[in-house]
This record gives sequence, C-alpha cells and structure tokens, in this order.
Amino acid sequence: METPLRVLVAEDELIIGTDLCDTVQEAGYLVEGPFDDIAAAALSFQKNKPDLAILDVQLGDGIVYPLAEQMMAENVPVIFHSGQLSPEEVHRRFPLARALAKPCPPAEVIQTMQDALEG
Repeated sequence: METPLRVLVAEDELIIGTDLCDTVQEAGYLVEGPFDDIAAAALSFQKNKPDLAILDVQLGDGIVYPLAEQMMAENVPVIFHSGQLSPEEVHRRFPLARALAKPCPPAEVIQTMQDALEG
C-alpha cells in the first residue's frame, strides 16, 4: 500500500483550519496542522518536510511569505489560502504559486491540490 502524501496546513482561524484539514484528510492525504502561527508551521516543516503546503497569508505571528519562500526553495508546492488578498495579488508576488480565495469550496481545494502536486 502506498503511503499517503503529507499536507501541511497553516490557518489561524480555528473553524476554517479544522474544515480545511477535514477536507484534505477526507481526500486521502495525511494532514499536519492546522498551525495557527508561523513558528509552529516552520517547526513542523523542519521536522517532516510535507509534499504540499496550504498556507493562510496572514497568521497569528505575521505574514507567511518567508516560510512560503523557504518551502518553495525546497520544492514543496505552496497553495496560498487567503481572505485578505485575492489570488491575483498573490500571483503578482509568487507567479508560480497557486492561490485560493476564502471561502473556497472543498472540491476546488482538492482540485488545486492535485494540480499543484502534478506540477
């Protein structure tokens, strides 16, 4: 049996984070999170490099961009999930990253994950 892919979720809004993790887990992935701050997400990333990360742009302790840059430098696909910035605004800074606006239907989250993993 193949090991499920690991997805790191960083989201500081508890209900959204829990819902997002449930969506990812129900799709057959292993979930790390939800982490509500950059420090916890970075520690998880250092311990177990994920296959994919879904990151809220603004977490409890700041903007997630430096962590996202580190992940992308290590070839971890990143999906930005934000209620504050539009996907177009995210694409201006990270042209190769994917972005979802909150709220986002579960089917769109899963499709975006599959697209990101396929490269």
